Amino acid sequence: MPHAFTTSVLHITTGSTETVTDLTHDCEQFLTRTAAARDGLLNIFVPHATAGIAILETGSGSDDDLLATLHTLLPADDRWQHRHGSPGHGRDHVLPAFVPPHATLPVIGGRLELGTWQSVCLVDTNISNTDRQVRLSFLG
Repeated sequence: MPHAFTTSVLHITTGSTETVTDLTHDCEQFLTRTAAARDGLLNIFVPHATAGIAILETGSGSDDDLLATLHTLLPADDRWQHRHGSPGHGRDHVLPAFVPPHATLPVIGGRLELGTWQSVCLVDTNISNTDRQVRLSFLG
C-alpha cells in the first residue's frame, strides 16, 4: 500500500526575468506516481522568501496581467527598506504577502481537482535568484 504522505521536490530555473511558471503538469505527474487513485490533498510549497504559488488561468494573458499588477502594487524602485540585491529587490520580499508561498488543493481519485481554466503556477519576481525549489506533498 502507498504511503499516506509522500513528498517530492521540483527544481525550477526561472531565468533572469520575472516569471509565472505553470507547474500543473508537474503536479499531475507527481500525483500519478504517488496518489494511486486515492482522495487527499496536494500541498505545493515554495521554501523561498521571494516567490509564491498562484492558481490562475495561463496562456490567455492572465499570467502577464498578474506580473503587471504586481509591478503596479510593488514597484521595483528605491522605496523599500530591504535594499540588498538588485534595485527594488525589497519588493520581492513583500511578494509572499500577496502571492503566498503555498497552496493546498483537493485530489479526487488520484487527480488534481482544478477548475476548467485553473493552473498551478510559481510566481517569481526575484531576478537575482534563478534556481527555485517547489515541494509537492500528497496527503491521502
